[in-house]
Amino acid sequence: MTYNANNEENLVVVQVSPQTNEMVETEMAGETDEVKSETKALIEAIKRRAQAEAESAGTLTRETYVNAVRQAREVLEGDKLIERSRIENTFTLLQEEAEKNWHLLFKEVAELGDRLQDAAKAAWDAFTAPRPQR
Repeated sequence: MTYNANNEENLVVVQVSPQTNEMVETEMAGETDEVKSETKALIEAIKRRAQAEAESAGTLTRETYVNAVRQAREVLEGDKLIERSRIENTFTLLQEEAEKNWHLLFKEVAELGDRLQDAAKAAWDAFTAPRPQR
């Protein structure tokens, strides 16, 4: 489903997933189409932001790991003689760094999920709160 939010000057087209559409239609059955549409757009924006943040964090971690492995390979392929214990230490350090980065990424994604859940709940509460009659 596509939703068009017309903000006098800007036209924004938001692709709404079937899951979001079904959830909002079910949970907000008594609301106006405008309230439902804005809620759908908000939920989709939150989902896009979460995905972008997770991908960004994952890319940075992968890039750090790839660079470290590349540097280790270049050293090993170089003309310099490196004793075996130094090579083993290098790989041990790389493995520890990769594991640390993975755990940090997992923690950041979990924290982001918690924040997004809190934001979605706050948005939901704001949209479903009783409004004074005009």
